Amino acid sequence: MSDRIRIQNVETLSDDWYILKKTTFDLQRNDGSWQRQSRETYDRGNGAVILLYNLARRTVILTRQFRYPVYVNGHPGMLIEAPAGLLDQATPEERIKAEAEEETGYRVDRVRKIFEAFMSPGSVTEKLHFFLAEYDATAKATPGGGNVEEGEDIEVLELSIDAAMQAIADGHIADGKTILLLQHAWIHLFTSSEHTKENSHA
Repeated sequence: MSDRIRIQNVETLSDDWYILKKTTFDLQRNDGSWQRQSRETYDRGNGAVILLYNLARRTVILTRQFRYPVYVNGHPGMLIEAPAGLLDQATPEERIKAEAEEETGYRVDRVRKIFEAFMSPGSVTEKLHFFLAEYDATAKATPGGGNVEEGEDIEVLELSIDAAMQAIADGHIADGKTILLLQHAWIHLFTSSEHTKENSHA
């Protein structure tokens, strides 16, 4: 694909919190012709997100915090999410373990990566690494709540997987990465575990 893109100009529009650039480039279309385009990209690095779950209790750990960008788009602002954070030079596994403990207070030693995804490829460069980890009451190491210095004021929620799925249907959970993780867990963890129980009693 690189031979079909000719970068003409790159302009940094903002380098305040993260980097916003405007790039002008020529793109070779499928019919062989070249078309000049201009796009803005927001580079905040890559990140990781995790769903903590307990199969025996059929529960998940989520967080709730204020998100200004969704607030200005008509949402009340208090978004229910799975714990997540930017990598900041750490490996995805290292970062998500630290982020899970910082936000929720749960310390998990073993995490399982399930996939990677670009969440807003039209403008944001970020790639997210998606993880799962099982928790129990003994894993609660700190109160959680996030990093005060970074402006975080996070509420920790423990929901049944059934309540979480209903919250998606009701619109109370509207965060894309969280919806993906909950749907994956519903299909591959909780539903399959129910089938296993049913078969064991057959």
